[in-house]
Amino acid sequence: MNKRELGQSGIMVSPFCFGGNVFGWTVNEQQSFELLDAYVDSGLEFIDTADVYSKWVPGNKGGESETIIGNWLKRSGKRDKVIIATKVGKPMGEDKKGLSKAYITKAVEDSLKRLQTDYIDLYQSHDDDQDTPLAETLATYTNLIKQGKVRAIGASNYSAARLKEALDVSKANGLARYDTLQPEYNLYNREGYEKELEPLCVENNVGVITFYSLASGFLTGKYRSDADLSKSARGGGVRKYLNDRGFKILAALDEVAAQYKTTPASVAIAWVIARPGITAPIASATSLKQLQDTTQAVHLKLSRDAIQLLNEASSPL
Repeated sequence: MNKRELGQSGIMVSPFCFGGNVFGWTVNEQQSFELLDAYVDSGLEFIDTADVYSKWVPGNKGGESETIIGNWLKRSGKRDKVIIATKVGKPMGEDKKGLSKAYITKAVEDSLKRLQTDYIDLYQSHDDDQDTPLAETLATYTNLIKQGKVRAIGASNYSAARLKEALDVSKANGLARYDTLQPEYNLYNREGYEKELEPLCVENNVGVITFYSLASGFLTGKYRSDADLSKSARGGGVRKYLNDRGFKILAALDEVAAQYKTTPASVAIAWVIARPGITAPIASATSLKQLQDTTQAVHLKLSRDAIQLLNEASSPL
């Protein structure tokens, strides 16, 4: 398994990222510890979270995922074995959002405290903040890097035009640059990334860490009818994929999975990993079996014919 660099940061990661959005939501702390232990024991190290995870759960206030990861780091002593990515910018409460100098400076301290660490490997802008000048945001990040609190920075949910503008601002002002981008990308949702973001990221050597890599679980193959939507808390978000194109993609996944004696989830992740310019797809898991199904994708080398079959089945045209 060859590691890949996060843009031009010098930080090397395995081509898979464990999504921490489920910690404190669909898995409790003890289950999270078991998943994290199994993940690292399998030889992987890249973990993604955000300050806002999982604020959407009734009774939560945000920060639950970071807190669980921090407790695990303290208990396990494995800080030097993992690469931690987190994010800032989504609303955490009244006047607690955005990418201003004042807010980032406070939010990073909160994240460091919850994570029980003195540095964050990859600190990401969770959303574009058009009310704050890019130069202010990037200068703030530059200072955090100089202070040793952050090693590299990335962006999430940025348009191609805004990402290019941010890269230009960094270059013109000698500021830290976004070394990674988090876009939505999977076999079903292809066009938004491939049309404009992919060529920009490849040209500028911006590492790509994809979210919704399994289309909210649809690409695992467990949702094949309306009757299946009650199988998990995320089932409602899958209905939009239950159409002719979605079923065509599942059929192709089934065919390739049978050929390689693996699961549709593993094939779907392996397809993303094989895409030029991709650093690591993000996928979460709520059980050890789910974790194994997705992480084994790092060892799955799809043939050109298999990739072509999946490309044709998922073509957005």
